[in-house]
Amino acid sequence: MDRQIEPTKGIRKLFTRKALPYWGGALLLVFIGWLVLRDDARKLRVGGEAITVSEVRRGEFNDYIRVSGRVVPMTTVQLSPLEGGVVREIVAEEGAHVREGDIILILSNESLDMQILNAEADLAEKENILRNTMIQMEQQKLTLQQEKLQLQMEVRRKKRTYEAQKSLYDDNLIAREAFLQAEEDYQLAKDRLTLVENRAKQDSLYRSVEIRQMRESLENMKLNMQMIRQRKDNLTIKAPIDGELGLVDVVLGQSVAMGSKVGQINNQDNYKIEALIDEHYIDRVTAGLEADFERQGDKCNVLIRKVYPEVRDGKFKADFKFADGQPENIRNGQTFYLNLQLGQPVEAVLIPRGAFYQKTGGKWIYVVSSDGKRAVKRDIRIGRQNPQYYEVLEGLEPGERVITSSYDGYGEAEQLEIRN
Repeated sequence: MDRQIEPTKGIRKLFTRKALPYWGGALLLVFIGWLVLRDDARKLRVGGEAITVSEVRRGEFNDYIRVSGRVVPMTTVQLSPLEGGVVREIVAEEGAHVREGDIILILSNESLDMQILNAEADLAEKENILRNTMIQMEQQKLTLQQEKLQLQMEVRRKKRTYEAQKSLYDDNLIAREAFLQAEEDYQLAKDRLTLVENRAKQDSLYRSVEIRQMRESLENMKLNMQMIRQRKDNLTIKAPIDGELGLVDVVLGQSVAMGSKVGQINNQDNYKIEALIDEHYIDRVTAGLEADFERQGDKCNVLIRKVYPEVRDGKFKADFKFADGQPENIRNGQTFYLNLQLGQPVEAVLIPRGAFYQKTGGKWIYVVSSDGKRAVKRDIRIGRQNPQYYEVLEGLEPGERVITSSYDGYGEAEQLEIRN
C-alpha cells in the first residue's frame, strides 16, 4: 500500500531542492550589489600624529637654490722647483705669512755640483788655451816682422848694387852678365819682401779671426758657467708673491723632480667663493647671477664671475665674487650657504617642501578632506622648487590641505584613514 507524501509547507520549503536555484539567484544579486556599492579604493589607516599636514596657499615664489660655497683665494701661485734635487731644509712652515723673495725650501743636487766643477775646469782650460795661442801668434808676428826687416835691408843693398852695376854697364866698364846678375838679385829680393809682406798680412787676418772665435767661445763658456750657477740658485725655492703659504707637500730628504708641485702661495688681498652646483641647473646658471649669504648677522651679496662647463659626479663648479667689497677677517677655507637667485619672484600656488617628493616625484599627493578624517590620492604637477616651497602647476587649489611627510610604508593605498 503506497504512503501518501504530504507537501512541504512553511519555512521548510525554503530549504528544499527546488529552492536551490532561487538561493543561487539571490546570492548572485547580493554579490552584484556589493560590487556596485562597495568602495573600490584601497584604504590604509594611519595615525594623525605620524603625518604632517600642510596648507596649499597662493604666494610669492622666489626662484632660488641653496648651494654650499667655500672661500678660496682669487689668486694662487704654485711653487715648483726649476731644478730637481733633495730637500735639505724647510725654512717656512705651512700657514706662514711670507713676502716676495723669502726662502721657503732649500734643495741639494750633487750632480749639479759636479757639473759646476766640470764647467769651471773647462773654462780655465779654455782660458789657458787662448792665452797660449795669443802668445804663439805674437811670437809668429815678431818673427815675421824681423824677417821683413832683414828682407827690406837686403832689398836696399841689392838696389844699390844694381844701380852701381847699371852705371858701370852704361859706361861699358863691366860685362853684360854681371849687370844682369845684379838686376836679378835685386828683383829676387823685392819679390821675397813682397811675399813676406803678403804672408804677414794673411797671418794678421787669420790671427784676428782665430782670436775672435776663441774669445767668442770663451764668452759662451762664461755664459754657460753663469747659467749653471743660476741653476744652483734655483735649488733655493723662494716666494714669488706676498701671501700665505697654503701648502708644503714635502719632507726632509725627499727627492723632488723639476716642475713638480711642492707647495702654493695664497694671495690674501682678494678672495672668491667656489661652489659646486647640481648639474640639473647647469642650463640656468650663468655669469652675473646674484646670490647672498648670512655672515655674523650681516647679509653679503656676491655675483657669479665664472661658470666651469665640466661636470663631475653630477655637479659643476662656479666662482662667486663679492659685489659690495670683501668682508673683513674672511679666511681661506670658510664655508657659507649661498642663496642663488635663478629668476624673478612670481605669484604661484605653493606647498611646503616635504619628504613625500622622494616617493612621488611630484606627480601625486594625498589631499586631506575637510573634516580631517581621511586623505585621498590625487594627481598633481609640480614645476620649480626652492629650499622652502614647491610650485604647483596643476591639481591643487589654495586652501586645500595635503600630507607632505614621508609616504614610506603607505604602499599603493589610494585612501588614508586618519586616526586622531
